[in-house]
Amino acid sequence: MAEAVVNVSSIESVIALFGKFDENLNLIQKQYQAAVLARGNDIRISGDEANVKKAEAAVRALAEMADRGEQITEQNLRYIFAMVEENALEEAVKLTDGGICVTAGGKVVRAKTLGQKKYVDAIKNNTVVMGVGPAGTGKTYLAVAMAVKAFKNHEASRIILTRPAVEAGEKLGFLPGDLQNKVDPYLRPLYDALFDMMGAEVFSRHMEKGSIEVAPLAYMRGRTLDDAFIILDEAQNTTREQIKMFLTRLGFGSKMVITGDITQIDLPDAKKSGLVDAMNVLKNVEDIAITKFTEKDVVRHKLVQDIIRAYEKAYRN
Repeated sequence: MAEAVVNVSSIESVIALFGKFDENLNLIQKQYQAAVLARGNDIRISGDEANVKKAEAAVRALAEMADRGEQITEQNLRYIFAMVEENALEEAVKLTDGGICVTAGGKVVRAKTLGQKKYVDAIKNNTVVMGVGPAGTGKTYLAVAMAVKAFKNHEASRIILTRPAVEAGEKLGFLPGDLQNKVDPYLRPLYDALFDMMGAEVFSRHMEKGSIEVAPLAYMRGRTLDDAFIILDEAQNTTREQIKMFLTRLGFGSKMVITGDITQIDLPDAKKSGLVDAMNVLKNVEDIAITKFTEKDVVRHKLVQDIIRAYEKAYRN
């Protein structure tokens, strides 16, 4: 029987680490088959030597996150468990450093996984970035956060968000209203992210001024977009011609982020995705970065990771 003691800076951090009704504590004990008890500011861990060593590393990382005010959730608990297995804890703990921006509700937006941090760093350091990976990895949300940050810091005078209006088993013609009414449902995730970052009132004011634009991809043709932060979402549903058209809209002082999931292509007649094509054509072009996410970067419910993993396994063979 082995034992380890982790000293935590405050009782408040111990409470945050253990979670409501000790739900985090129970997950730690289940993960490492070890007993974890608090005695004041000390957390005592006992059990099999190898498991105690891993549990100690996880608890130290979680305590440091709690000290910095990071909320300990099931999602980041499981991420810390994965980082312990990969001996990458030091990098994972640094994820709590700083933040991208603060939402209208006062929440600090920050990278929650190493894949997300790599993506955010790529956006900072490159003019064009492609973020490719499964649902729930924060591709669009983090891109919008970076756009809002650039806008507030006067690094861009406009935010332009666009998506291809490609039908996923439904026909646009059956939707009521004019063209804008028909395409608005496709743009809703972009509206939602901006509402969250800026608040509905501020967002509406900037929309009226024209400093924020949310439009279908077809509206980009023939334009040159200077001094703007431009996001193309759901790019897996662009054709080769569409994504080339979009990329060549890039103007001086602008930045582009292209996001997509190449496992969810809804193009008709088995057309090749423009995103897949662009990743191959532009992979060696300077100032263009490609960030690939995996199921480890999923920040939604644990089942989303399990579903992605199950589908990958099923279609790998």
